[in-house]
Amino acid sequence: MIMETMEEKKIRRNLYRVLRKTGVQKNDIQPEASFSKDFNFDSVDWKIFTFYLEGIFDISIRDEEVLNLGNVNDTLKFLKHTA
Repeated sequence: MIMETMEEKKIRRNLYRVLRKTGVQKNDIQPEASFSKDFNFDSVDWKIFTFYLEGIFDISIRDEEVLNLGNVNDTLKFLKHTA
């Protein structure tokens, strides 16, 4: 198993905080969990999710980038390259 750096741990913890704010149950948050299939995200959920992501990580996410975020793992990878 690869050791997670402190920065990666912080990114993961903050992403999980964002997901909790959008109504996702803690036990449902898994790396392969799909936003559309597992979390049933609709357009409002995506807006809330993006709003909190941008605020907590102090980033700006373009609409095209949001389309590439299919699951929790995709989002972690995106945030590691952005943060």
